[in-house]
Amino acid sequence: MHEVIVNLHMHTRYSDGSGVHKDIAAAGLKAGVDVVIVTDHNILVQGFEGYYKDKNKKLLMLIGEEVHDQARDPQKNHLLVFGANREMATFAENPQQLINQVRETGGLAFLAHPDDPEAKAFNETDISWEDWSVQNYTGIELWNALSELKTVVPTKLHGAFYAFFPAFVANQPIPNTLAKWDELLATGNKVVAIGGSDAHALDMHMGPIHRIIFPYEFHFRTVNTHALLPEPLTGDVTSDRALIYKAFAAGHCFVGYDLPAPTKGFRFTAQGRDDSVIMGDEIPARGGVTLQTKLPFPAEIILYKDGLPLQSWKNQQACTHITTEPGVYRVEAYHNYLGKRRGWIYSNPIYVK
Repeated sequence: MHEVIVNLHMHTRYSDGSGVHKDIAAAGLKAGVDVVIVTDHNILVQGFEGYYKDKNKKLLMLIGEEVHDQARDPQKNHLLVFGANREMATFAENPQQLINQVRETGGLAFLAHPDDPEAKAFNETDISWEDWSVQNYTGIELWNALSELKTVVPTKLHGAFYAFFPAFVANQPIPNTLAKWDELLATGNKVVAIGGSDAHALDMHMGPIHRIIFPYEFHFRTVNTHALLPEPLTGDVTSDRALIYKAFAAGHCFVGYDLPAPTKGFRFTAQGRDDSVIMGDEIPARGGVTLQTKLPFPAEIILYKDGLPLQSWKNQQACTHITTEPGVYRVEAYHNYLGKRRGWIYSNPIYVK
């Protein structure tokens, strides 16, 4: 498999970001990501998809959209749309109709920041996802870096601290989002998890203090979605775009917090009597299944089955578990960073049937 690092969910001046597309491309090239997916609010911006290069580096920029009903107050039910190839904001009033329209175009629909709490100190309202009656979406944004920031700034003084020391913010996906994901997986449906930066490069003023909060380049070094492709990117935008979105649709990806240590190289696989599979795939339980986890560096590993911890390993780089029981199996890995145990890797599930 060929692994590419994708940073997704970000905004430009076309909505509420402070930068332009060339700023994002430059930041992505410096940070070393392979792909960025720009998702401005309620506008599908044309003309910027393609490869951007700097010396021997190259980066693929794709354009999606973050859609929500602008007439609703407070705003809820934000949807990340990838690969729809047409404007979707006209369907925002009804989340299910919006998802249906995305699917009809062959696009992907991810529920954005399912838990996005208010931050009273900064007059930020709760914009969580509320309509859990919806069906047939691709997955959820398991870890949203900006939503997590809102959980740690009860005062403006906290906000000032994190403005200057943003590396202290990230801890793990919001626990309620993790629990909701497991609840959704328990219904028997495949629900793909992705991680988004929600980068805005916010231009903040607090009295005499002026600073860009979470610059694009910083975001691109933190929460990423790593996609596993059957073949390397070719440099052709159309075919490479299809490869990436196909991997997302299949759940052939994982969420990695790359700031404490690079997560590239993580693998979660299963070997059965007749075949081998990767994250996002199904495998029969008959004859027994060997689940294998490999990390790029030693860390704490926890194997989950149906939302509950099944087995854990401390300071390990590889581990195995043999099962004959059907279930939804996924892996979390934790790494110590800046004096704290932090979430590092969140795999998509392997479905043992």
